[in-house]
Amino acid sequence: MSKKTNYLLGILLTIVFGTILYYFFCCKPCLEAANKEAETKNLVTEPGVQNATTNMFSIIDSKSSLKFNASENLNFKGSSFSLLEPVAEGLKSEIARLSTYLNDNPSKMVDITGHYTSNEKNTSAFPNLGLARANAVKNYFVSHGMSSKMLNTYGKLDDSLIPDASDLYYGPLSYTINTRDANDSSEADGLKVLHDEIVANPLILYFDTASASINLNAEQRLKVAKMVRYLDKTDDSSIKSIGHSDNTGDRETNIRLGLDRAEFAKNYLVSNGISSTKINSSSKGPDEPIADNNTEEGKAKNRRVVVTLN
Repeated sequence: MSKKTNYLLGILLTIVFGTILYYFFCCKPCLEAANKEAETKNLVTEPGVQNATTNMFSIIDSKSSLKFNASENLNFKGSSFSLLEPVAEGLKSEIARLSTYLNDNPSKMVDITGHYTSNEKNTSAFPNLGLARANAVKNYFVSHGMSSKMLNTYGKLDDSLIPDASDLYYGPLSYTINTRDANDSSEADGLKVLHDEIVANPLILYFDTASASINLNAEQRLKVAKMVRYLDKTDDSSIKSIGHSDNTGDRETNIRLGLDRAEFAKNYLVSNGISSTKINSSSKGPDEPIADNNTEEGKAKNRRVVVTLN
């Protein structure tokens, strides 16, 4: 082999080894760093269940330091006020303990606060979705042996809540235990005022001709919440739903139409967690007009359901 050939072969080997060394010490680390950065970006931007807010079931009686804790909680779908089933067995055990504790200590009260976000839609009959959720939890507690007289419900806007990828909220609730003063009569006095207010200013629902649909405004939702509170805190109280109509058509048909509207209103309230045994429906048909049936405006006012306390 000539000197010239050896010289060219040496140059070629130098280029090959240089290229290999450059790849391992320069290109490969850069490529690995770029791939790692891309994976990190994907991990951060892709939403996951691990980012959802998870609130445990936790209640502490500050007077006795007794605690009721479970790693689970009562859960809700986004914009919903219906409890998701099944409820975890560990949570059921703590709720049973709480029920026994309240029954053994009648001076205790549990405040249930339902949380909701401004992104959720309130389709309930309550002023806000949080209060509707608290009412659902209250009903669940009552079904497990607690008295509604010992349970208070509230709603709270909480935009820190984050649902999981399936729009599930884990425990959008908070609880506290309070102790009543046996000599405090403010609640009884307040219930008397509440009763008189509801009777004097009942919930009135208006219907179009031959229709039965309900869309509550803010004031009407507040009236529903007040009636529910009164029912919870008193014995033998109930709601009456009375249907009325205008004078279009024959009386028998209007009596039936008024009853259909009263039943529709009752079913609407039942779907919002009020016991059907607490609501009585009836119809006055065209017999008790509150406006002139000779005008369309008057007829519209007469097509109504009055919901109030018995």
